[in-house]
Amino acid sequence: MLIGLGGYAKTMIGNFLFTGKALEQIRYKAKLLRKRAKTEQNVFNELNNRMNMKINMLVNKKTHPLRWLSVATLLFCALTAKAQTTMLTLEQCYNLAEANYPLTKQRGLIEETKNFTIDNIAKMVYPQFAVNGAATYQSDVTKISVPGFKIPTVGKDQYKLYGEITQTLTGFEINRQNREISKASADLQLQNLQTQLYALKERINQLFFGILLVDGQLAQNELSKTDIQTGINRVQAAIANGTDFRNNLNKLKAQLLQTDQHSIDLKAARKSYTDMLGLFLNQPVGEDVILVKPQVPLLQDSITRPELKAYAAQIKQYQLQQRLTKLNNYPQVNAFFQGGLGQPSPVNLLAANLSGYYLTGLRLSWNIGGLYTLKKDLLINKNNQLMADVQRNTFLFNTSVTLKQQNADIARYQQLMQSDNAIISLRESVKTASAAQLANGVITTNDYLQDINAESEARQNKVLHEIQWLLAMYAVKTTSGGN
Repeated sequence: MLIGLGGYAKTMIGNFLFTGKALEQIRYKAKLLRKRAKTEQNVFNELNNRMNMKINMLVNKKTHPLRWLSVATLLFCALTAKAQTTMLTLEQCYNLAEANYPLTKQRGLIEETKNFTIDNIAKMVYPQFAVNGAATYQSDVTKISVPGFKIPTVGKDQYKLYGEITQTLTGFEINRQNREISKASADLQLQNLQTQLYALKERINQLFFGILLVDGQLAQNELSKTDIQTGINRVQAAIANGTDFRNNLNKLKAQLLQTDQHSIDLKAARKSYTDMLGLFLNQPVGEDVILVKPQVPLLQDSITRPELKAYAAQIKQYQLQQRLTKLNNYPQVNAFFQGGLGQPSPVNLLAANLSGYYLTGLRLSWNIGGLYTLKKDLLINKNNQLMADVQRNTFLFNTSVTLKQQNADIARYQQLMQSDNAIISLRESVKTASAAQLANGVITTNDYLQDINAESEARQNKVLHEIQWLLAMYAVKTTSGGN
């Protein structure tokens, strides 16, 4: 057959024949793999049916009491086999991601630190005990001379060692205010932490719905492969009847291989998404894990983001600090008891020798220096509250703008989905007619492939719009702070 052809033509024809054989081998192996998978599924179904029959027999039959042990064993085996396919929901991803995120450990540390701090502050109202001492030498001492009386003179070296117990009488309110400030500070830290953890939901949404989108595209890709295989079967029948050319068959086979390549790309993209999701969940997300498509969420009109609680906690902390500033400028009264040794005695200057002593009473202290800056301190605190309120309003404004954009996306995807079904129906009817025309030799293989690709594109657009619509719904839920 190659007589009279040039070397280049012979090479091209040889390569073409070799490619055709390779395509046949690839298709044959793929057919065997599908047949093997179908057989394994049938075997699994058969085993499952047998176990169910055995369970029913054991339950209904009046046999030894140990029959329940056999029933439990069979149930465990069935559940183990079924557990090979894991279902994963979006809410589970939220919980696992938050639980395994390193920053989550800070929550326990904040709570523990708050308890320690409050406990220490509470002990500040307990009686305070101090020990003091002094040894001095002075250049001169007081000397008293009275005729007829001998008044002892104290020495220039003097010593004093004493202990003192003090109990505040007016500091209880200050102590309570300090404890409230510590609680507010810890609450602010927890709310800021919750704000950072809440941001995980947006990242989980992108990964979760990205995987769902790839799964939908893979399913549509399988439908395209089925349509192409149908065309291959009809062209093969036409070739056998001598009404079609092998060139058209090879075009379909090449398109089938390209569809397989597209599946490979999609599976690689899915693996990339699942690997990143597995890092957040701290567990592998393999091909056996099926992501459950979430239900349409109920959206709310109000904004309840954790950032709002953080702003409220910050304002509350400033308000408590403002009251503490006022309390610190009030006079303070303490009760005290002091006892010790002194030479001379601190309570009797005429006792020159080392002797014991004690004294007790009330002590008043008032630091009026804080009154100089009290007014400006209160104004600074007020400005801090106003700035926190401005930040809160700015956050609400930006969040409202984002919600407007996301709601517009939801409306756009809804309109696209309304026309997707009509487009698919029309494309499917055109493809069906093209398949019949291809079998009768009315149209070419290229025309048939164009109709197949058009229907496949319409179906993939529907999957894309549905996932994008659902993602936009959950984006609104996350942005507004809905549970």
